[in-house]
Amino acid sequence: MPEKTALPRGTRDFSPDEMARRNLIFDVITAVFRQHGYLPIETPAMENLSTLLGKYGEEGDKLIFKILNSGDFLSGVQQDHLSERNSAKLTPLLCEKGLRYDLTVPFARFVVMHQNELSFPFKRYQIQPVWRADKPQKGRYREFYQCDADVIGSRSLLNEAELIGIIDRVFSRLRIGIIIRVNHRKILTGLAETAGLADHFQDMTTALDKIDKTGPENAMKELSDKGIPQPSIDRLRPVLAMNGDNQDKLHALKQVFIQAPAGLQGIREMEEVLEYAVPVMQHADIQLDLTLARGLNYYTGTIIEVVAKDGNIGSLCGGGRYDDLTGIFGLEGMSGVGVAFGAERIYDLMLEMSLFPESIFCGTRVLFVNFGKKEASRCLLLADQLRDSGINAEVYPETAKLGKQFTYADKKGIPYIVLIGENELSTGMISVKDMKSGEQHSTTFEAFLNDLIP
Repeated sequence: MPEKTALPRGTRDFSPDEMARRNLIFDVITAVFRQHGYLPIETPAMENLSTLLGKYGEEGDKLIFKILNSGDFLSGVQQDHLSERNSAKLTPLLCEKGLRYDLTVPFARFVVMHQNELSFPFKRYQIQPVWRADKPQKGRYREFYQCDADVIGSRSLLNEAELIGIIDRVFSRLRIGIIIRVNHRKILTGLAETAGLADHFQDMTTALDKIDKTGPENAMKELSDKGIPQPSIDRLRPVLAMNGDNQDKLHALKQVFIQAPAGLQGIREMEEVLEYAVPVMQHADIQLDLTLARGLNYYTGTIIEVVAKDGNIGSLCGGGRYDDLTGIFGLEGMSGVGVAFGAERIYDLMLEMSLFPESIFCGTRVLFVNFGKKEASRCLLLADQLRDSGINAEVYPETAKLGKQFTYADKKGIPYIVLIGENELSTGMISVKDMKSGEQHSTTFEAFLNDLIP
C-alpha cells in the first residue's frame, strides 16, 4: 500500500505562482536594504544549543527545535536519566544543536567570530528561514522566512530612525497600510519600578506581550496568578490606559517616573527617535504603545512592532535595540539595533488583500513546437536569440501530438506559440499563434522579436 504523503504541521510547499509572489516580497525588501547600505550574509540552519538557549526567555527556549546527536544518541545516557523522564536534564545529553529560532542571535555569534574582518558600524541584511516549535495557526508557521536588517557597533539613535524609515518604505512599495508601534525597554523598566514590580520584570513584560491576543484583563489575571500583589497590578492599569498622541503620553509618563531614572532615560531616547523618524515618514503611522514589550530578553532600548491597518494577521515586522548581545559570546560593549520582516505573514496579507500584480507571473512567453529533430535544432537556435534579448522561451522537448503541446502552453499560460515545420524551414519564415486571441499568422523571426521587445 502506498505511503500516505503529508507535510509536517506548520510547513508549506510553494508552487511556481506562489514563488513569484514570494520573490516579489524578497526583491522589494532586498532593494530597500541595499539602498540604505546594508550588506548580505548567511548563517547555518543549525547552531549549537549553547548559542541559542537563554537568549529568548523561558517561553522562547521552549520553542527551539532540538536536533538529536548523530549516531547512537543514547550511548552516553545513563538508565537512571531515562527512568527519571526529565526532559530538561535529558536534552543536553541527547542534543548539542538546534535549528535557529531567529537570525539575530546567530548574527551576534557571526560578529564575534568575524570581528577582525568587519568594518564597524557593520550594516547587514539576511533573508533565511527560521524554525519555532509553536502551535500552527493562521499567519503562524513552524518554518518561516525572516528578512533582517541590523546595524551593530553604533549607539546612535539615528539607526533606529533609519530602520523605521526602511519599514515605511518597504510597506509603501508593497502597498500595505501599516502602523509602526514603538516603545522602550527602559520605559518598561520605569513602569515596573513605579508599580513595585522590579523583581517581576519578566513576568510583567510576558503578560503585556499577550495583551493584543488575550486582552488586558486576562493579562492582569496572569500577573495575579503568579502571586503578584493586587496593588502593584492596579498601579499598572492607568499607565497602560493612557490616551493622546505620542507627545501627550511621554509628557504624562514624566510625571509618573519622577523617581524612576531608568524610565526617564527611556523617555529621552524615545523622544529623540521620534524627533528623527517622524519627519521622514511618508506613509506609515507611528504610535507609542506602552503595552508593547516584545518578550525577548536581549532587547535593551527602543522596541518596534508593525501591524497592518487592514487585516487581522498579527505582527508583520518587529525589532529593537540590544546593547550587549555579543557580550554573551565574549565581545563586550557592541551595541546594535535591528528589525525583522515576517515574509510569511506579509505574503498571506497581500494574498488576502489581492495586492499582488499580475505582471509578476513572468514565466515563459514563447513556446516552440517540436515537429522533429531538424525543426527542433532550428527552434533551439531561435529560442537562444530570444533569451539573449531578455525574453523567456522554451522548446517542447518531445515530438508529441500538436494538441498535447498546445495544452502544455495553455496550462502554463504561455502567450505565444511558434511553429516551424518543413514549409517554414524552406521559406525562412515562422508561424506565430497568439494564445489569447487564437489568431495565427506568418512572419519573420526578426519582426516577431521586435514586437516582443518593449
